[in-house]
Amino acid sequence: MSEMYRSRQERKQVEKTKQDQKKGKNSPKRRSFLKKVLLWCLLLGVVSIGIGAVTVAAMIKDAPKIEASKLVDPLSTKLYDKNGNFIYEYGKEKRTKIKYSQVPKMLEHAFIATEDAHFYEHNGIDIKGTSRAIFKNLKGDFGSQGGSTITQQVIKNSFLSPQKTIKRKVQEWSLAYQLEQKYSKHQILMMYLNKIYLGDGAYGVAAAAKNYYGIDADHLNKLTLPEAAMLAGLPQSPSYYDPTEPEHVKAATNRRNIVLEAMYKQGYITKQQLDDAKKVPVTAGLVPKTKKQPGMPYEAFLDAVVKEVERKLENVDISSDGLSIYTTLDPKAQTFADKIMNTDAIISYPNDNFQGAFVFLDTKTGEVRAIGSGRNQYKASFRGNNFAVDIKRQPGSTFKPVFDYGPAIENSKWSTAHQINDHEITYSNGQSISNWDHQYHGMLSIRTALQWSYNIPALLTLQEVGMDKAQNFAENLGITFNNNKVYESYAIGSNTVNPLELAGAYSAFGNNGEYNTPHFVRKVVYPDSRVVNFTPKPKRAMHDYTAYLVTDMLRTVVKSGTGKTANVLGLDVAGKTGTTNFDSKTRAQYGYPSGSVNDSWFAGYTPQYTMAVWTGYTKNGSGNYMDGNTTKISHQMFKVMLEAFGTDRSSFQQPSDVYQVNNELFIKGANAEEAPPVTKNNKDKPFDIDGNKEDKKHKQREERHKQQEENKYKQKEEKHKQQEEKKHKQKEKHKQQEEKKHKQKEEKHKQQEEKKHNQ
Repeated sequence: MSEMYRSRQERKQVEKTKQDQKKGKNSPKRRSFLKKVLLWCLLLGVVSIGIGAVTVAAMIKDAPKIEASKLVDPLSTKLYDKNGNFIYEYGKEKRTKIKYSQVPKMLEHAFIATEDAHFYEHNGIDIKGTSRAIFKNLKGDFGSQGGSTITQQVIKNSFLSPQKTIKRKVQEWSLAYQLEQKYSKHQILMMYLNKIYLGDGAYGVAAAAKNYYGIDADHLNKLTLPEAAMLAGLPQSPSYYDPTEPEHVKAATNRRNIVLEAMYKQGYITKQQLDDAKKVPVTAGLVPKTKKQPGMPYEAFLDAVVKEVERKLENVDISSDGLSIYTTLDPKAQTFADKIMNTDAIISYPNDNFQGAFVFLDTKTGEVRAIGSGRNQYKASFRGNNFAVDIKRQPGSTFKPVFDYGPAIENSKWSTAHQINDHEITYSNGQSISNWDHQYHGMLSIRTALQWSYNIPALLTLQEVGMDKAQNFAENLGITFNNNKVYESYAIGSNTVNPLELAGAYSAFGNNGEYNTPHFVRKVVYPDSRVVNFTPKPKRAMHDYTAYLVTDMLRTVVKSGTGKTANVLGLDVAGKTGTTNFDSKTRAQYGYPSGSVNDSWFAGYTPQYTMAVWTGYTKNGSGNYMDGNTTKISHQMFKVMLEAFGTDRSSFQQPSDVYQVNNELFIKGANAEEAPPVTKNNKDKPFDIDGNKEDKKHKQREERHKQQEENKYKQKEEKHKQQEEKKHKQKEKHKQQEEKKHKQKEEKHKQQEEKKHNQ
């Protein structure tokens, strides 16, 4: 149908309009719109990249900083006895740190081929490997594929959490790159090989080689190709690929073979080596799986060891610093000490609350060989309370050689025959003081005064020698005083000490006057082979004549005085007893007998060993006191230890500046008051026994006094023995009555049961 137009002009106009519409599709306006769209897309892309960059920057900003301290692997500490034998390994992780030079090439190649084939080529991130991992992750959950390089694994294990997130991965990439800028490839490789967990409690390849194949860190080159491949296959799943477990042998074999194939692919081994290694059973070369390590042995001793190390070394962490600590421990002596403390097989204790502590050390070196520390609920534990080194108790009369007679001989050259008038006196402040027997004994020698442990002569000695000199003498023997103050009551041991301090002080008397600080550690070796020597230098604490005169008087204490229970046949023993009493208020409060004792000590020594023993109760309470034979348990502990380990039967050697007259010792060069009398007819001799009637009389008085004291002591012992026997009989009688009652009760019950049964 023809179109109708009003005019030709109208038709032309319509045709022109149609042509313009056809052309409109490619019009400048259309082209302008497309340009705008493209520009917006480009802008959006730039913005997206910017936002991504900002996001990545924000993620990286929150990343931890690379700190050298965090790259150091926590290493366990190894402890050794006095002979260098391994005792125990303590720490958060069992690991042995090694250097790159100790790693055989075959083992290095096994790990690189398996974990990071391009380790020596990339800068911390393997771009191809990471791209493959990202592509695979896009198909599934993020984190299903890692693509981590060895450098990234070091970062992950040292600085980041195991959580699998994009943020953590970005931080890992950034830190890996930074790590590569700061450390060499070999350093990073060793961070990895010393850190990775390889199962069975082993961290690092050295610990794993030892665990699985019995090969130590210095002989890793003994690993075979199959063994090296097996170790390199473990990081992926240490438990599942554990070749020591029968159910995992097949999986372990497959995993090892994958490692071997990777080594072949990377050109590290030949086809022949590959085939030969695959034929070897995965169980070949394995050592029997070690049993779970038993609990820490010698806890009390090792506790003292660690306390000493931490006191002397700043900022040390025993659990993670990888120290090798060489101790002074004698395992046999410590085992025996533990038996003394923790059983009734050697010592018969009065009850479970009774406590004790002692230190057993080498007289000549100050090296502690064994300690006893607490019983039952107070038994020492590692990182716990340790009576042998921590407890503070009054030493009683064991302090008299340290604070009274030692200083007097050292400063005034007193002889063992020096006379003191034992009579009624008081302290300077007017406080009363008495002897244990509540008697006065007139003129007597310091030997006799010490032999029978009289208090008044001790105080008189201190007052004569002076407090300052006494304090200085004691401090030279390692004794410390609260607030650096001393009091007259310290003459009879009212201060406080622990067994370690007292043993150290007494050892100097047995070591010719040379003091060695008592110690538990010989040396500490750091992982980098740096050695710290803990052996103290001996110091001259007193003249040799002082040490010998004190020793000779303490011999008398053990042979015929208050310490006879501690004497050991065949050994030259010197020692001193010590007790402390309850005050009247405490005795009344708990109903303690008048002669009851709060602390009982014995400190003694031979040329070989020194031992200080404390016994008592930790707190007051019903029945918590000592009397009679229980006060001698400390003596018995000393005796059994020396009987078991005292092998040196030599005697203490008399110095050249000491001479003996009539069983007493004198010092050459002492003033006239301290020299023995000289007769007119025999001036060249230091003493004429037959020509001095006064000395004969003195000797007779001494002998009579000695005999009287021994008789008193025997009577007291006999009386106590009778009392103990009476108590024992009463206990036996009570036991029999209880057994009789129990038997009657059992019989009656039996009859009733039979009657019921018959009915």
